[in-house]
Amino acid sequence: MTQHTLPQASGQLFLTDGGIETTLIFHEGIELPHFAAFILLDRDRDALKRYYEPYLAIASRAQAGFILESPTWRCSSDWGAKLGLDASEVARLNRSAIELMHELRAAHAPSNAPVVVSGCVGPRGDGYDPGQVMTAPEAQRYHTPQIAAFSEARADLVTAVTMTNTPEAIGIARAAKQAGLPIVISFTVETDGRLPTGDTLKAAIAEVDRNTDSAPAYYMLNCAHPSHFAHVLEPSAEWTQRVRGLRSNASRKSHQELNESTTLDAGDPSELGAAHRELIARHPQINVLGGCCGTDHRHIEQISSACARDA
Repeated sequence: MTQHTLPQASGQLFLTDGGIETTLIFHEGIELPHFAAFILLDRDRDALKRYYEPYLAIASRAQAGFILESPTWRCSSDWGAKLGLDASEVARLNRSAIELMHELRAAHAPSNAPVVVSGCVGPRGDGYDPGQVMTAPEAQRYHTPQIAAFSEARADLVTAVTMTNTPEAIGIARAAKQAGLPIVISFTVETDGRLPTGDTLKAAIAEVDRNTDSAPAYYMLNCAHPSHFAHVLEPSAEWTQRVRGLRSNASRKSHQELNESTTLDAGDPSELGAAHRELIARHPQINVLGGCCGTDHRHIEQISSACARDA
């Protein structure tokens, strides 16, 4: 499957899940050290199945496509080491995650819309703070083992989420291209619509495209409320057409405020749905919709209803 044959390239509405870590921690009472949902692949696989199933049901009712995003945001070597895992164990868990996505697709795929399996890559560092930024070659070397595991397990694509800087995004895009997998890059932005590094979204997309021969199938935004980025998307601009997906936060809080919060800010699902409807009206190329921190199936239900498209 290439970026040109990804089902979501058709323009049909595609949904994905919400904030897996915040849902499991705050709603299910499951402890996730380092926000690492992938540990449940060994400890409580059924909890992961229960998490994904409501989203698949929402997509089926809406006759929308669905992207099964693997619970592997933290499943890379540095984070694995923090959990006492060696490289072989991290690779096994990445393969296991994709296998679980295939199981869910086989069991719950609707007859009226496609389901795509995506291997989720997270940042090497913190999702809110770029910290010490790697070079693109360093990022490619770091992320290659995880992407190779996705390829071995037959993922349909790779999605790199909560990207805080362009060199890491470039390295991931190159690693995916080398593995022969389509790649989607999802940046996160602060309340001013800029990346945590201070780069504009426009500049970041241009930089990644320029250094990867436009390898990403498309770009997304995640881990920010629509009010944080709506004003920077230019409807008539070519670069904005490259943005085809959103995984928004329910909360309007800044990353720093969210980091310091001990309670979950779930926002207003209906309001979030309405905000997405307004965005889609201005940017009809955006057809992949899900959630991030603080969102759950209630938010995706509202987003789906607000943004429903003719079949």
